[in-house]
Amino acid sequence: MTKPLKYILICLLALSTHTADAQNDSVFVVHDDELNSDAIIGIPESMMADIDSLLMLWNSKQYMFPLSGNETATYLTALTDSDFQERLNRIPAIVEMPYNNIVRQFIDQYTGKNNKTISFCLGAGNFYIPMFEEALAYYDLPFEFKYLPIIESSLNPIARSKAGAVGLWQFMLATGKRYGLEVNSFVDERQDPVKSTWAAARYLKDLYDIYHDWSLVIAAYNYGPGNVNKAIHRAGGEADYWKIYPFLPTETRGYVPAFIAVNYAMQYYCDHHITPMQTQYPIATDTVIIDKMLHFQQVADLCNINIDALRALNPQYKKDIIPGNVKPYALRLPQETLLTFIDLEDSIYLHRSDELLKRRTKVDIPKEAATPTGSKPKTIRVRKGENLGSIAAKYKTTVAKLKKLNGLKNNNIRAGQKLRIR
Repeated sequence: MTKPLKYILICLLALSTHTADAQNDSVFVVHDDELNSDAIIGIPESMMADIDSLLMLWNSKQYMFPLSGNETATYLTALTDSDFQERLNRIPAIVEMPYNNIVRQFIDQYTGKNNKTISFCLGAGNFYIPMFEEALAYYDLPFEFKYLPIIESSLNPIARSKAGAVGLWQFMLATGKRYGLEVNSFVDERQDPVKSTWAAARYLKDLYDIYHDWSLVIAAYNYGPGNVNKAIHRAGGEADYWKIYPFLPTETRGYVPAFIAVNYAMQYYCDHHITPMQTQYPIATDTVIIDKMLHFQQVADLCNINIDALRALNPQYKKDIIPGNVKPYALRLPQETLLTFIDLEDSIYLHRSDELLKRRTKVDIPKEAATPTGSKPKTIRVRKGENLGSIAAKYKTTVAKLKKLNGLKNNNIRAGQKLRIR
């Protein structure tokens, strides 16, 4: 083991919590044979995602099919450290991809315990990776980042972390809004695959403009630039990921190694007996602009499309409602369905609108009952202990009306005094 890695592991032990954390599913242990001690490394949340839940996504059920046989069987490799190092070196990557025990542990995770996730992502990547590559190419970013959403979300566009990060690229609310992603009660564009991808590319470019180091960009994407800056300061100004490594939190320490490992797994999956899930090319889609409030069920009823398909094609709409009355929004539909929508548009907006879009724009407040026209006031005599307030309540009127009707300048009355009331 190299001295830098030994130093890292020593610092990890110093900064880690009690050893019981090693039993937590969100961490694993890297053993240092030379020191005969363990270091606790955080595992990205997506690595703990339930593969069955990924297969229940509408796109998965419609267009992805597992192959028969043992394509995701655990494969115990006989590769040496030198083999892994040489393979990582052959990946055509701008991002630095060094090898060490921590990277090896993540490679073992992705090619072993998590090989079904890699099989799923190899298939689901046919839907998303071309879109990722387009945005990365536009901003002249390394294509290696097309695998970042595998770490972030396992390519689940509606993924939501415990911390509140959402979507393929796991944007937090404030960061998403800063990069133009609208979030309100009806819409969450962090779940829009296209808009979130372009926002993520802009964010990665901005981070590189700060650090000019791709590994620090990856760390800052996970941990936030402010926190990475603190780690750099604690490391004495060292702007190198592996030198600030001991000053990062547990999960972020595992984030860059996981990025290296997922690039390895997506490149060398065949060598680990991982077979991509088969994918059927999705139906062609297009968008139509919605300028009135619209419920997905209105479209589903009249356009003969499953509402789950609408949700999958438009994951940014949180409540099945498009608030087109606020501003125009896009609705993505299969091309054949879109033609039907255009033909029936007026009818669709009216269909079950009172039932599905219960939202009052005006509410009338009931008026107090008026005094019958022509009614004459009657006279009462004030009793001992009464005041204008108690008299007003008794005769269902107000103090102001009593004072006006009786020409009173203040609230003073006396027992035996006569008052007119209506």
